[in-house]
Amino acid sequence: MKKFDFCDGLVAPLDRANVDTDAIIPKQFLKSIKRSGFGLNLFDEWRYLDHGEPGMDASQRVLNPDFILNLPRYHGAQILLARANFGCGSSREHAPWALQDYGFQVIIAPSFADIFFNNCFKIGLLPIVLDAGSVDKLFHEVEATEGYRLAVHLQDQSVTAPAGKTFFFDIDPFRKHSLLKGLDEIGLTLQHSDKIKAFEEKHRAAQPWLFA
Repeated sequence: MKKFDFCDGLVAPLDRANVDTDAIIPKQFLKSIKRSGFGLNLFDEWRYLDHGEPGMDASQRVLNPDFILNLPRYHGAQILLARANFGCGSSREHAPWALQDYGFQVIIAPSFADIFFNNCFKIGLLPIVLDAGSVDKLFHEVEATEGYRLAVHLQDQSVTAPAGKTFFFDIDPFRKHSLLKGLDEIGLTLQHSDKIKAFEEKHRAAQPWLFA
């Protein structure tokens, strides 16, 4: 997993509450357990006017000119600003995969669905909870200012707006450590590789018939 410590990114505002995982990545595109390739179909039913099928290239699709991610001013956004209960619905891991594959590094919302929230941390995607009033303020500023960027510092647990206003967020210390070090569940396990190897050797010596 890639380390996360800082992001100075363009912000895209998705002004919808209760965005579920089927809207984030529709079920017909869940054809792989790889974490790449899902960005093309992120928010597929909102992003395109036609009905997409797995394997279709973006050049074959008809873009919805009114959808926020299709507006030129938000191209290349790394931070998604969302409303309450983001990531609700089924517990598919593909939803955070699609967001990260598209290019998002941070999602800011007043609340997240629990399973989606947990799945984000497993791949190095940072979900930040800010109070509804702060999120409202950010929506207003993003929509009023083209090229609006936020600076997210994980070490300081802060989000800083262009005018200098800083919002602070909470994060579990263990999750913070994992993101800063770039350690997913496999990486965390491999930190104890010496102990694992010693156990395996002891187990092999004590019960060799299991390894014949």
